[in-house]
Amino acid sequence: MESTKVLDAKGLACPMPIVKTRKSIQDLNSGDVLEVHATDKGAKSDIAAWVKSGGHELLQTAEEDSVLKFWIKKA
Repeated sequence: MESTKVLDAKGLACPMPIVKTRKSIQDLNSGDVLEVHATDKGAKSDIAAWVKSGGHELLQTAEEDSVLKFWIKKA
């Protein structure tokens, strides 16, 4: 999937992946896609909840070599 920006949040513990995701998505335009890479297992539920509460769209999730990947479309 093509993304506008990639955020490397690997190695960060909760709540830092969400904090960095929120900051990164502010720099994007509506409709842009932010790709987030995280290793904190809690990020799976945290990011899904944050995306929903912010009105954004979680396009896809994947896990590769213990790295969680999220593609978020900015509202």
